[in-house]
Amino acid sequence: MNLNLLVISKMDPTDYVGFTFFVGCMAMMAASAFFFLSLNQFDKKWRTSVLVSGLITFIAAVHYFYMRDYWAAHTESPTFFRYVDWILTVPLMCVEFYLILKVAGAKTSLLWKMIGLSVVMLVTGYFGEAVFTEDAALWGAISGAAYFLIVYEIWFGNAKKLAVAAGGDVLKSHKILCWFILVGWAIYPIGYMMGTEGWYSSFMPSGGSIDVAYNIADAINKIGFGLVIYSLAVKKQEA
Repeated sequence: MNLNLLVISKMDPTDYVGFTFFVGCMAMMAASAFFFLSLNQFDKKWRTSVLVSGLITFIAAVHYFYMRDYWAAHTESPTFFRYVDWILTVPLMCVEFYLILKVAGAKTSLLWKMIGLSVVMLVTGYFGEAVFTEDAALWGAISGAAYFLIVYEIWFGNAKKLAVAAGGDVLKSHKILCWFILVGWAIYPIGYMMGTEGWYSSFMPSGGSIDVAYNIADAINKIGFGLVIYSLAVKKQEA
């Protein structure tokens, strides 16, 4: 092995941004271990939902490992790695809605609709933030429209109707997940506007590191999302 190709990045103890990458990596990995080790207590029906929760946090943990090293080496936002993480984990979070609503007759059309909207949201967001930066406002508007369509679907659309039909613990869990999407995901469009130039630049502060907010939000959203699914699975298994 050519040792010259081996790069070891050391984190500065005073680097609070790098510290959030490190904590995010450890938190995601711990959550993954918890979800994976709990799989045997569930039957096949709910095991898939908990497995997906574990996959979400595991994928995020791996990417946070690389993002932490990228930040330590370059001291700049690891935009590419972050979007690769999101393009894998966000559609899986949308899959969770379908999995818990299958008890009320959710069809695969809902699954593909949610996945499609999430992919559009992320791809156009990446275009605006990293590729076609001169048209960031336009790409951000397309990304935002896809986000609000997801919000509408789960709060007022077919997904909400299915949750109401399921009732009980499924409806309660659905409502909590809806709040994660509405409030927890709101940090991402805010971060997008802080990191790009557009009509919003006059009132949206720039500078500083949005990565701290991204890292904290990612941990809360992904781990919290999984814990809601886990709690629902436990209740249904006991019932």
